[in-house]
Amino acid sequence: MKHLIVVAGPTAIGKTAAAIVLAQHYQTEIISADSRQFFREMSIGTAKPSPEELATVKHHFIDSHSVTEPFSVGDFERQGINLLEKLFTTHDIAVMAGGSGLYIKAICEGFDDLPQVDPAIRENLNTEFDQQGITYLQEKLKVVDPTYFEQVDQHNPQRLIRALEVFESTGLPYSSYRKGTQQQRPFNNIKIGLDMPREELYERINQRVDVMITQGLVDEVKSLLPYRHLNALNTVGYSEIFDYLDGKTDLNTAIAMIKQNTRRFAKRQLTWFRKDTDIKWFHPADIAGIEGYIDTKLAEQPAS
Repeated sequence: MKHLIVVAGPTAIGKTAAAIVLAQHYQTEIISADSRQFFREMSIGTAKPSPEELATVKHHFIDSHSVTEPFSVGDFERQGINLLEKLFTTHDIAVMAGGSGLYIKAICEGFDDLPQVDPAIRENLNTEFDQQGITYLQEKLKVVDPTYFEQVDQHNPQRLIRALEVFESTGLPYSSYRKGTQQQRPFNNIKIGLDMPREELYERINQRVDVMITQGLVDEVKSLLPYRHLNALNTVGYSEIFDYLDGKTDLNTAIAMIKQNTRRFAKRQLTWFRKDTDIKWFHPADIAGIEGYIDTKLAEQPAS
């Protein structure tokens, strides 16, 4: 049996550092499950692993795509499973780390086969969002797919747009495509969740945002102005700086909003992961405890 060690948790908790230690210990490679670190043009605001970290252990799905390329969770599932098949020819264990719950779910359990969507429909919905705001999208989804409306993160415009574009392309609600059946994978999942006291996490988030600003986040966002209409850039750390560049706010306010919105995002991530009863939780500093738990799980189903 092959094994996939999943390192999940909220932003800024230390997933990269833990994953590198585990990948070195088990002599394997890392798959990133961070839905923004795929994109080459977004580095500072996504807190990608440093060049030194990337040189320590081989990482996959970092800088693998451009923001101009459509890249869905379904694409990630297909490419990720193909990559794992190759990795498992030479390794018994692989590590996947990230905070994007949907992407982790896609690899571990499979994701529903969603229809192709006309890009013009997506573009139109993005325009509606820009012009009329998120409340408009919420009301629209509530009418056409009340089932999914109750399940979705209603403050995530990307999720709302995804559901609406499926409905407008097919005439069928997004919820009708979500079978909820778990696919059997040819590998065993060992899921590790990283958590710490809320005040400690929030302090790490605040410090990380300050570092991003020092590293040149404003200039990175300026370079992305031509792409600001793309879904990939409609995200925390970028939206707030776009507002600053538009003159809607001053820089100090934008920085404070990034910190606040990142803390809210971390809270949503934890809510998502806590629903997964297969996750075993650890403080990120407890590497010995994490490795001990993994070794116990490996002994239950030895690698072939």
